[in-house]
Amino acid sequence: MVEYWQELLIFLGGLWAGTINTVVGSGTLVTFPILVALGITPVNAVVSNAMGLVAGGFSGAWGYRREALQVKRTLLKLVPLSLIGGLIGSLLLLNLPESVFGVVAPILLAAALVLVIFQPRLSAWAKSRQAARGGTDPDAADQAKIPLVLYILVFLIGVYGGYFTAAQGVLLMAVFGVFLQASLQQSNAIKVILSLLVNLIAAAMYLIIAPERIHWIVVLLIAVGSLIGGFIGAKVGRKLSPFWLRVVIVALGLVALGNMGYKLVNGG
Repeated sequence: MVEYWQELLIFLGGLWAGTINTVVGSGTLVTFPILVALGITPVNAVVSNAMGLVAGGFSGAWGYRREALQVKRTLLKLVPLSLIGGLIGSLLLLNLPESVFGVVAPILLAAALVLVIFQPRLSAWAKSRQAARGGTDPDAADQAKIPLVLYILVFLIGVYGGYFTAAQGVLLMAVFGVFLQASLQQSNAIKVILSLLVNLIAAAMYLIIAPERIHWIVVLLIAVGSLIGGFIGAKVGRKLSPFWLRVVIVALGLVALGNMGYKLVNGG
């Protein structure tokens, strides 16, 4: 039985998770530790958390609807890959040992942080190529050809997101900065929507295959908190400069990496 102070803690965790998920991602790194600390088993915590954060994804996507419309062609091309990846990832969560995540996740996150740190130089190189091909049309992001490597990476991040959900936004923003010709806010809009779809398909699979793992009170508290947080995050994220948004990405990524590395080293 969840006590009142625990309910408040879960709600506040959902509020903060919804806010930062819209801005950059990694909201699960707030809510997941809270749920585990309160005695919920890790897999059940992942399942309940992912379902609760769907609400925040909807509010965040609505907040970034203008930027999403600017890159709707790109978005439509990437959506199927995220959905298929999320489906596979959720099935892996329900069938593989949780220890697998502890080994794979730090490697993925470390690679993402390297991409984020070097993103300005890589983006400058990409923009110079774009200018050489004929200017910097603000709509060029939706008209440019998407490289094959981006399709592959979006699919793999979808698998990862369906398995644990944590830091998939960081990974998406990192690869978008390198392989997608879009502004930071346009990339953020795509990230919010793709992350939402991964959580949505994963939630559907949890509900169909393992409903006994769902803690509905937790889902409700995180859903309400993340719904409010999603609207807050959309406003905050749009006002942040590209530099500070990258700072947030790297800072949260380092916290996540330290947390995962500690658990891996200590066998937890």
